[in-house]
Amino acid sequence: MDNWGFSKKKHENWPIYENGENVKPVLFKHIGGSPLDIDVEVSLLQAYNIPVILQYPNDGEFGKLILGHAGGGVDLYVPETMIEDAQNISNATICEEVEE
Repeated sequence: MDNWGFSKKKHENWPIYENGENVKPVLFKHIGGSPLDIDVEVSLLQAYNIPVILQYPNDGEFGKLILGHAGGGVDLYVPETMIEDAQNISNATICEEVEE
């Protein structure tokens, strides 16, 4: 019965220091706008095995419950050891290959 419930899985792939402590989460980005913008960014980071914590700063999860999405946006937190990778992935430009 431990597998049932509405809560999301704990961050099983959150990095741990050699001394056994969890790596500190740092603010990566604030995303306002539609839930699609948030889902795309989170999915992109998770595709590269970068764990993400979502925090709803203004109206909290209550706003998400009532409105269906976070009206005040969402803060994304990533491990401090992966912040540079997350920034590079998020800021990457897609280049189309030109066939000659």
